[in-house]
Amino acid sequence: MTDSSYDVQGRIAELWIYPVKSCAGIALSRARLSRHGLQWDRHWMVVDANGVFLTQRSHPRMALIRPEITDAYLLLHFPGMDSLQIPLELQGGQCRVRVWKDTVDAWDLGAWAQHARSWLSQVLAEDCRLVRFDASRPRRASERWVGDGDAPVHFADGYPLLLLSQSAVDDLNQRLTLAGEAAVDARRFRPNIVIADIEAHDEDRVEQLDLQELPGLSLKPCKPCTRCPIPDVDPDTAVPGTAVGDSISGYRQDPRVDGAITFGMNAMVLGLSDAAGSGAELAVGQQLAGHLRFD
Repeated sequence: MTDSSYDVQGRIAELWIYPVKSCAGIALSRARLSRHGLQWDRHWMVVDANGVFLTQRSHPRMALIRPEITDAYLLLHFPGMDSLQIPLELQGGQCRVRVWKDTVDAWDLGAWAQHARSWLSQVLAEDCRLVRFDASRPRRASERWVGDGDAPVHFADGYPLLLLSQSAVDDLNQRLTLAGEAAVDARRFRPNIVIADIEAHDEDRVEQLDLQELPGLSLKPCKPCTRCPIPDVDPDTAVPGTAVGDSISGYRQDPRVDGAITFGMNAMVLGLSDAAGSGAELAVGQQLAGHLRFD
C-alpha cells in the first residue's frame, strides 16, 4: 500500500541481529523491538585481558564466530571446534569494560566464564573473555546526535539501530564491478534493518521513518555511520581486503562528520516507553514511510 502524502516509502527487506559484538549476524524474519534496539542485539561482547572490547578491526576471525539463539542458550560456532554453550539468562558477577570511550557495566558470566574464556582465546589466539551487558545500568547514545531523545543502547558502537538502504548496496556494487571487483552484500555493513524500494542513501535524508503497520512507532535516523576497515572483511572467509573501503572513500565523504566516510544511518526508536513489556515486533515486508529532511 502506498500513501502519496509521504516523500519516501519502502519496506523492510532484511532484519539482522549481532548477539555478540563484531561476530557474525543472524538474519531473522521477525524481531522484537525495544528502545534499546532489536532483542538480543549486541547483548554480549568479547573483551581482552584489560576489559577492552575486541572487533574485526584487529581480529577478523571474529567474522567466523557464528552465534545462535535457542530457547535457553547462546551458542557460538566456529569451524573445526565444538560449539560454546552459554545459558541465555546467565549473569554472574559485575565487572567494568570499555566500548570506545565508554566505561560500561557488565556481567562476567560467573562459573561459565572460564569455559568461555578458554574457547574464545583458542579461536582468537589471545587471552580474552565474554561479558554480558548489565541492562540495569543504562548506557545512553550521544546527546550531540539524539538531542532530547532518550536512546539507550547495549554494546553497539553508540546507537540502538543501524539502517541501510538496499539500493545503496546496489549502487556500491555497480561501482565495484566496473572496477573489476566482486560484488558484496549488506552484511559487510552490519545493518539491523535493510530497507528496500527507496533511493540509494535516502536513509541519510529522511526525518524519520514511520512503521505503517505499527501506528505511533517510528525509527529516527540520527547520526551517519562512519566506516572503519570492517566492511573490507569478507564475512564468509574473514579475509580482509581493500576494495570496499577504496570505493566508498571516493564518493561517501560526509561533511556532517567532518568529511569522514559514512554508509548507513544510526537510528533511535520513537514511540516506545520504558514500561515492562513495552515493545513491538518488526517483520520483513513491513512498510516504512517518511518525509525528506531539508537542512
